[in-house]
Order: sequence, then structure tokens, then C-alpha cells
Amino acid sequence: MMALPAGLPTIDELFTFMRDAERRFETLRMRIEERTYGARGEQLVAMDVAVRHPGHARVVTTTPGATAAGSHELWISDGEVVRTYSAIHKLGTSRPVRNRPRGLDPRQYPGRSTVYESITALPMETLPELFVHPAGYCQNVLATGQCWISGTDRVAGREAIVLECDHPRAVEREVDRPDYHVQVSVDRQDGIVTRLVESVGGDVTRLAEVVNLDPDAALPATTFEFEFPEGTTLLY
Repeated sequence: MMALPAGLPTIDELFTFMRDAERRFETLRMRIEERTYGARGEQLVAMDVAVRHPGHARVVTTTPGATAAGSHELWISDGEVVRTYSAIHKLGTSRPVRNRPRGLDPRQYPGRSTVYESITALPMETLPELFVHPAGYCQNVLATGQCWISGTDRVAGREAIVLECDHPRAVEREVDRPDYHVQVSVDRQDGIVTRLVESVGGDVTRLAEVVNLDPDAALPATTFEFEFPEGTTLLY
């Protein structure tokens, strides 16, 4: 699907459009800010994402307000090797990209069971993965709840379609409650998720929002270069 129809789309149209979000750009620069609310109060984490198809990706996760020595974690891949580095612990890893399971040919499965194969992998079970590759989240989480389109909004200066979902079944045990609600804002132009709001009993527990979105950005040649700092302990 090249573009959404005029007006508000159906759920099926929106999910189909979101599935191919990463195919609408060659490079991407994006910053996500995640706020969680719990017993420790508000916690803020920022994620800076850079992507260049095929295979090159970099995610820097930062916790503001930590020590000057550095509180960031790096995940970087060239499509063949994944390296990670924790500045606080001075620990690093370097390992081959995980092989895709065999036998997942989409021609052998109905659409609801098809496993999406990304052009450029991102760290699994993270917000960058969810925002840039929303196909799995739509299929495995949102589709298990009661969904409806509530309107439009503007996120990162761009128009977004707002999707509401009540009590999706495929969630962590802690939020497997009838009053669990998810709101997702989807960029109308590219299909990327630009805002995720989770709430329980009407109280927001998680707010993740794109504050900077730049598809087809001009990335410097050194964006995906990295050498472990001196003193790094390599685990594997």
C-alpha cells in the first residue's frame, strides 16, 4: 500500500500500511523519549536511532541525569555483526547476527501467522524495533484486543492516525487486566509508530513519543563506525 486513503482508514488498511513502514525510506534518523510512571516516580530514557538500508543500524540509549562518566548503551550492526557497549560498566559484546528460523516462508502461512522479515534489523523487544517494524506488534498484540480509530493528531510535526486498543491479550503478566489500554499514533506518511501510550485504570503508566523524525536523512559516513574504547571488557 503506497499511501493511506483520504479520511480515516479502516483497521485492516492501517495495519497493512504499517507493515511496510521501513520500505518507505532508505535512511532514517529518529529520537524516541520514553517516560514510565511507577513507584519510583517518573523515569525518562531517550533512544537515538539511525538506519541505512540494508543492514546498517545504530541505537544509542541514554538515561539523562546520570553520572558524567556516561550512562549510555550502544547497539550497532552492519547486517553481519552486532556490537553492544555499556558506558557505565565498560562492557562490550560482538557477535554474528542471529540467523532467521527456517521454514517461515510466507507462502505457507495465512497473513495473520506470517512472520515479518525486516530489511534492517533492530534490537529485539525494544521501542525502536516496535516503532520502525510495527508489523509484529500489530499482529501479535493490537490484533488481540478491541481496536478502533479515534481520530488524528500531530506528532513530531507530522500528521498521525490515532488507534485505540482495549485489553490486548498478548501482553506482560503485570498488565493482563481488563482496564489495560493502549493508544498508538501512526505517521500518516510513512506508517511508523510515533507515539505509544499505555494506561491502566485510566492512569498513564508509559508514554513513548518520537520527538524527532527525519526519513531519508543525510547520514554522515561515520554514523555506523565504532571501535570499543580502551579498557572495555569484551564478554563475547
